[in-house]
Order: sequence, then C-alpha cells, then structure tokens
Amino acid sequence: MNGNTGYPKVFSLGLQHVLAMYAGAILVPLIVGSALKFTPEQQAFLISVDLLTCGIATILQSWQTKLSGIGLPVIMGTSFVAVSPVITIGTQYGIAAIYGAIIAAGLFIILFSKVYGKLLKLFPPVVTGTVVMIIGLSLIPSGIKNMGGGEGSKDFGSAENLILSFGVLAVILIMNRFFKGFLRAISVLLGIIAGTIAAALMGKVNFQSVSEASWFHIPSPLHFGVPTFHLAPVVTMLIVGTVILVESTGAFLALGKMTGRELTEKNITNGYRAEGLSFMLGGFFNAFPYSTFAQNVGLVQLSGVKTRKVTLTAGGILICLGLLPKIAALATIIPTAVFGGATVVMFGMVVSSGIRMLRDVDFSSNSNLLIIACSVSLGLGTTVVPDLFAVLPPMLRILVNDGIITGSLSAIILNLLLTKREHKPAEFTPAPAVELGLKEG
Repeated sequence: MNGNTGYPKVFSLGLQHVLAMYAGAILVPLIVGSALKFTPEQQAFLISVDLLTCGIATILQSWQTKLSGIGLPVIMGTSFVAVSPVITIGTQYGIAAIYGAIIAAGLFIILFSKVYGKLLKLFPPVVTGTVVMIIGLSLIPSGIKNMGGGEGSKDFGSAENLILSFGVLAVILIMNRFFKGFLRAISVLLGIIAGTIAAALMGKVNFQSVSEASWFHIPSPLHFGVPTFHLAPVVTMLIVGTVILVESTGAFLALGKMTGRELTEKNITNGYRAEGLSFMLGGFFNAFPYSTFAQNVGLVQLSGVKTRKVTLTAGGILICLGLLPKIAALATIIPTAVFGGATVVMFGMVVSSGIRMLRDVDFSSNSNLLIIACSVSLGLGTTVVPDLFAVLPPMLRILVNDGIITGSLSAIILNLLLTKREHKPAEFTPAPAVELGLKEG
C-alpha cells in the first residue's frame, strides 16, 4: 500500500497494540488491589492510573532522545515480575512503602544505567535467540488458558469459549492468508472485534462495567499518601528492577532484529534510563514498575508494521483511556476467550522470532546446544511448574519464580561458563514490512 497513510490507519494499528496488551495491563492492578483489600473506588483508581502511566511510559521508551528511550516500536506495561513482591511489601510495610521502593529502584536504575548497559555483552546470538524463544514459550500457556475462558473460570473449556477463541484465530489466519497491506496489518484487531460481536450475540458480553464507569477522571499523584522508604522493600524492588531489565533486554534485541537495527551499548543504556523513569513515574502516580510487553513484540512481527508512530499513538490512546474510565471500560467487556484466540498466535510469533535469531548459531557446537537445551527446559519447566522453587527464601524466589527470568539467567550463565570463543553478531535479515506508507519522522 503506497502513498501517505492517514491518521485513521495509524490509529487502528495503535488501537490493535492497546487491545493486545490491555488484559495484561489491567490484570496486575486487579490482582494487587484484591490482595491488599482495596475498595472498589481504590481499585478503579488503580486501573485508571495504571493505564495513564502505561501510556506515558510507552512514549518515553519509543521516543528516542540523547539521554533516554530505546527508539523502537515498544509498548510498556505493568511487569508481572513485581506482583508478588508488591503484595508482600504492601502487606508487611503498608501501601506507602510500595511506592517508596518503586521510586528508589527507578532512581537507582537511572543512576547506574551505564553499568546495566554492560549487559549487552552478555547477549550474543545464542543467548538472544534463546531468551526470545523462552519469552514466547513462557507466554503460550497463559494464552492457551485464555482460549478456554481464563484459569479458574466456571465455564473453562466450554464449547462457546472454544468456538470464540478458535473463531478469532481463524479470522486472523484468513486475513493473513488472503489479504495484504493494511487489512493484514490489523488482522488481530479485526479478529478481536469479530470475536466480541459473536460473543455479544451469544450473550457473553456484560455492559454493566461500562454503564457504571465515569466519563472523566484525572488521577492525582501520591493518591495513597507520601511514599515511605524502608531498606528491605527497597532492596527487594532493586532486585525486581534488575530482573525486569534482563527481560526487557531480550525484547529490545528482538525488536532491534525485526527492524533491522543493530543496538549499541548506548541504545540499551538509554532504554534502561527510560525504564528507570517509568519506575519513578509509577511510584509517583501510585502505579507499578513497567517493562516492555512481550506480546506486543509478537504483534510487531505478525503485522510487519515496525514504525514508532504506531506505538506512540498507542501510548496516546492509553493516556486517554486513563483519563476516560467509561471508554477504558469498553475494553473490559471483551471476553477472555476472545483475547486468547488473538494472544496465542502473537505469543507463537515471539517463538518464531527467537528461532529466526538462532538460525546463524553454530549448532555443531555442543556448548551452544547445551545452552539452548538447558535454558529452554528450565524456562518452560518453571512456567509449567511454578512451585518448583517454593522452598527458596522470598528474596531468591524473585529471581526464579518466572520462567522468562529463569531461562534468561540460565542462558546468560551457561554462555559465560561453557563458551570459550568470542561470539560474532549473527547476520539477520528482517521479515518484510507491510507497506503502509508509514515513515519515521
């Protein structure tokens, strides 16, 4: 599709990114708010402010400056790595201590971003491809559970949920098989819309949350009081922040390969600074730590649209949703099974990206085979059996209670221990982008 692309198309592509990450974005505040016994009003505030800060964080990361921002089509969202530590801190030290710890961790990341930037040397192609593949494999179980209606749902695996989820998947596949250009690029969005309409006809859509939501709301900073700072929560959040950076590094490198851009240590450092700023923003607005959303990495690969205009637009949409609760509530009516049909293909695309990144790795090397084998096994195994490390102290469990982190740390450590020769960056030919006339400005 040639020529200038208008704002409606850019908006549609941005909305597709928002819908792809929306369920994950609101799930964390729902879990945390429920665990800390928040009132419905506090819960509504938490969701609104989370969407607002997701949008600002996305713009900070996508918009490249001399000092911060990775400058890639990145979507930022609430990190699931932080859920358990946040609940623990809030239970033991109070809500104000959560935000004090998040602010302190963000400041630490900013101050030591150059030190963290040295992480790039720990990611040769065998590690990068393995980590990206683990990210996709670790996400797939949640996508499959969503296809059934969501873990713990009363109608899990019902015929209606399976029809909806596989129907959405079919729409996405048909759009990619028989259409080109813009329609193929928004195949996920069209699949979600079609699935929601079908769910409404089946009586599985509840509009109560939309009718009860207010039209306009400005989240106030420090809503839950002045942050307090305690040593244990701050140290815990520093560990969480470091783990999040490792996870984000894999997503950065995957996006860099997809867009044909070779990231330098300075690029990674700037990306870390933006993450640190996002942490501080989350603490100031009483939200959460933020990281790069892996499901949106898969969407970039699937759609073939790799311009930052789309993710910057998505950031603007998220900000608007944070200010307009009634509009934001519209996304909550989408059934989980519909999301499942869309996310399972995107998570699979992340796996495909990892495999693509591994194609130039020397598979005649036993060391490389061991790195991939052990890391994928541990990463996927921890995802499927999350209680494997339940015996460890809480501080150590933060490092290994997530399959992505377990697999990533395994790949990094095994590469340092097993590999003797110097790695050279693998050549990478990015997948052809969909021609939409979207040019970086």
